[in-house]
Amino acid sequence: MTAVIAESPYKNKIPQVGWWAGNARFIKLSGKLLGAHIAHAGLIVLWAGAMTLFELSRYNPDLPMYEQGLILLPHLATLGFGVGDGGQVVNTYPYFVIGVLHLISSAVLGAGGIYHSLLGPEVLEQNRTFAGFFGYDWEDKDKMTTILGIHLLFLGFGAFLLVFKAMFWGGLFDPWVGEAGQVRIITDPTVNPVQIFGYLFGAAGAKGMAAVDNLEDVVGGHLWVGSLCLIGGLWHIATRPLPWARRVLIYSGEAYLSYSLGAIAYMGFLAAYFCTVNATVYPEVFYGPVGSIVTNTGIVTARGWLATFHFVFAVLFLFGHIWHAIRARGMSAGFDFRRGDTVIKFAGDPQIGNLLTPVNSSDFTLWLLKYLPIYRPGLSPLFRGLEIGMAHGYFLFGPFALLNPQRNSAYGNLIGLLSACGLIVILTICLSLYGTTSFKKELQPDRRTYATSNPNVPDSLKTVDGWSQFAAAFFVGGVGGAFFAYLVFDNLNVLQAIVSGKI
Repeated sequence: MTAVIAESPYKNKIPQVGWWAGNARFIKLSGKLLGAHIAHAGLIVLWAGAMTLFELSRYNPDLPMYEQGLILLPHLATLGFGVGDGGQVVNTYPYFVIGVLHLISSAVLGAGGIYHSLLGPEVLEQNRTFAGFFGYDWEDKDKMTTILGIHLLFLGFGAFLLVFKAMFWGGLFDPWVGEAGQVRIITDPTVNPVQIFGYLFGAAGAKGMAAVDNLEDVVGGHLWVGSLCLIGGLWHIATRPLPWARRVLIYSGEAYLSYSLGAIAYMGFLAAYFCTVNATVYPEVFYGPVGSIVTNTGIVTARGWLATFHFVFAVLFLFGHIWHAIRARGMSAGFDFRRGDTVIKFAGDPQIGNLLTPVNSSDFTLWLLKYLPIYRPGLSPLFRGLEIGMAHGYFLFGPFALLNPQRNSAYGNLIGLLSACGLIVILTICLSLYGTTSFKKELQPDRRTYATSNPNVPDSLKTVDGWSQFAAAFFVGGVGGAFFAYLVFDNLNVLQAIVSGKI
């Protein structure tokens, strides 16, 4: 893809960033971005199909589904595929068919991604042709509402697919029917808006939406959500942004990315919570005990894997949302990180509501910042990295040791050490990537720096070699700090005995 772009007439629209920037390279090339979008969808569907077949190949009908490390088959079973009374899997052929259909779909999407990446137009022009309908400009507010409307239509269709499956295509698994649950058709979904939307305001209990305890309300909720998405989609396609939306929202590629990441983060947190506490949508026979991520025998359940995955990735997406929102807001205000622009000191200016406080204006605050390892004068990059790494490694060990799934076993502390070291490795790689892309071989004398009222990063760190030394020392210090914390924690009883005078 990059080789084709190198001779493109749109080369001036490609930002000067490395491969690691991903789709940011194609922010101005709507055709290439469409190819990447479709290819990503193909990869997701490929994973779903391949993982379904992989789980099917390892499925053991003699063990509970939630004790086998499965995350996709429980979903298919909950949808009523191949399940009999009591949650017993009586036919695995539907799982095979679903996996194969996903693989075939991924091939179609992959072909579309390759076509738009290599053969299709690099920019989708806006005209009256069929292809022209998909052309857009990031700053075109009216076109963006149309794209939003199309996405809402897809979401609405997806919600109605579940409704049709529940009412006409075999039904869903209901854990509250019979002795241990069975598949049934939902013939009378709840359509009362007071009852459905009452979940949002805690009418059914403190758990909110997760308090739902019957499939009639679940299907009725999807009826309402699907209808609202379809109506909202048609509304956004037919209308233009309202005046308040034009004033408040930022219309740029990076802003849309931040909005999307924020929405995904919210849904990730909601899914993690819902999965943890609800046994109607996530039956215990498939996902394991409610409120616990491990069984009494120490096996991580399907509920545990799903809740943990959703929570961790929701945090990552939330950080991404904040980062890209800051960049989008900054660029909208004329602030560009790539030019070396920095925030000026404005504390004490009453015109912008930022008054002097003991925190932002005291000599103690400035002194504390000045003598942090990253700013402290007289240190070499090696010593700076070593000191910062030791502090990070020492404090990272604790959460991993106390919160890892094997924390109560004999290997809990060792797993915490290895996890902390793994994160140190990831952080070191990130530091190296930052230094490689941000600095040159020699110090740039015209490089802009921060306001003189705040501590400045030493010049010794503003070269590739200096930053490389800092990153390497950070790795050594981080691993050493984590190992020291491990030794202290693992021998805590001995240390306490020494301090108390028993030894």
